[in-house]
Amino acid sequence: MSMQAPRIRRRTTLISAAVVMIAGTLTVGQVEASAAESSPVGYASLNGGTPGGSSSTVVTVTSASALKSALSSSTSQTVRVSGLISISGMYNVASNKTVIGVGSGSGITGGGLNLSGVRNVILRNLVFRNAGDDSINVQTNTTNVWIDHNDLASGYDGLIDIKRGSDFITVSWNRLHNHDKSMLLGHSDDNGSQDIGKLRVTYVHNWFEGTGQRHPRVRFANPVHVLNNYYSNIGSYGVASTMNAGVFVERNYFENVKNPTVTQTGDSVPGNLKVLNNYKVNSGTEQVRNGASVAAIPYSYTPEANDRVKATVTAGAGTGKI
Repeated sequence: MSMQAPRIRRRTTLISAAVVMIAGTLTVGQVEASAAESSPVGYASLNGGTPGGSSSTVVTVTSASALKSALSSSTSQTVRVSGLISISGMYNVASNKTVIGVGSGSGITGGGLNLSGVRNVILRNLVFRNAGDDSINVQTNTTNVWIDHNDLASGYDGLIDIKRGSDFITVSWNRLHNHDKSMLLGHSDDNGSQDIGKLRVTYVHNWFEGTGQRHPRVRFANPVHVLNNYYSNIGSYGVASTMNAGVFVERNYFENVKNPTVTQTGDSVPGNLKVLNNYKVNSGTEQVRNGASVAAIPYSYTPEANDRVKATVTAGAGTGKI
């Protein structure tokens, strides 16, 4: 592959059995368990990387007012969210922030986080519930974002929406459930002038559990990498590629998914989509459309075997795993 990125060192969570090193890949018994990377794989590792906020400047927040102030501060810092904080509306997140939940039940209810025109933000180990709009909204040329190990459910609109020319983003190890429209990538059919050449996102090791659609639903972006995710009991479809996007759907695990991939939805024109070695249980046939081709993935990676994805993701996705 071209544009080889350096391999990311991974902190590994042991599930069971002995650890064996084979050709540089850490394997734990029958389950690869890289469930707690210390830095992002995929697109968020490019373009200068995504180190997040300063680890030496740390603030712990327990109230809505303190959270809002810390998120919007111009200081490079780590914001520790303690408890499930009730907010109203969308809170803006400034550049150079790491926002991380304390324990497995800390996060936000009633509202969401907005990243607009910012760079270098990490959102990890957070619970999102009952947002009045999007749970996480990434927009307006925001770059280098890592959204990792969160638990998102029961929002009003999207759980993780990425749009308006945003770029170099990795969405990993999140658990999404009790929701319909999960992840939008590109908000409008008429926004090509801003989105073409951008919206490059890696979706890896996420668990979509009984959700309806948009896992993700893509416009314009090429290539988007959908790798080693677990889809269980999906209502409408898994992955959608539209508006001449290019999406590579690789070694995912589809269980009880009638339409694992589609190349057209809504009023959008079809997109390009290629598949490789997806594992299917009681699921339909993937739709593919190579069209003008799906571009090569521009970073190095080692995919997990498709039949092991379910065990790995269910053990590692969501909060309390880092």
